[in-house]
Amino acid sequence: MLVIIAAYLLGSIPFGYLIVRAKEGGDIRQTGSGGTGATNVSRRAGKTAGVLTLLLDALKGVAAVVIAMWVLSPAEGEQGSVTLQVSAAWWVAAAALAVMIGHIFPVWLRFRGGKGVATGVGVFLVLMPAIVGIAALIFVGIVLVTRYVSLGSIVGALSIPLLALLEHKFLSPHPNFAPLMTVAVVGALLIVFAHRENVARLVQGRESKFR
Repeated sequence: MLVIIAAYLLGSIPFGYLIVRAKEGGDIRQTGSGGTGATNVSRRAGKTAGVLTLLLDALKGVAAVVIAMWVLSPAEGEQGSVTLQVSAAWWVAAAALAVMIGHIFPVWLRFRGGKGVATGVGVFLVLMPAIVGIAALIFVGIVLVTRYVSLGSIVGALSIPLLALLEHKFLSPHPNFAPLMTVAVVGALLIVFAHRENVARLVQGRESKFR
């Protein structure tokens, strides 16, 4: 439980908010989409600030999963039972989702944070790196064609569970697939939920394009 709490608190560090606050003194949530993520930060404070936000938000996801794996791994010289290994995999999955929830719903900002994309990338970079690479190509392709970062983020997130399933079935079966698939599905749904206002604007043709 401490691992999950730590993951949530790590995820809730609002780097985008803090960077804009330090650079301009304003509240990033009053700009554009109202999110604290890299895209909104770049629109408000420039691309350098956006890239820094992206890296720090992704690092939160990496750190939460790595810390959870380290804490929950068997002690040196011990070989955990299959039951313990499966249990640890579920706790790592819970920590992975907790850091994403912390980013999207940070307690410090009255639960109004980012969209979870960069933090999700960090999470999946540790859990399923090859799949993240393919999802990133899908994201880039959609953004280049449509100029909608939100659409690329949504489709990229939704592609991860499908890609994970295909990899497990046809390429490399994973011994703890259920926890991984849970993170992929719930993580994707969290990202889509965080983009619900973007979806409405896309449908109405009012979504801002990235330039």
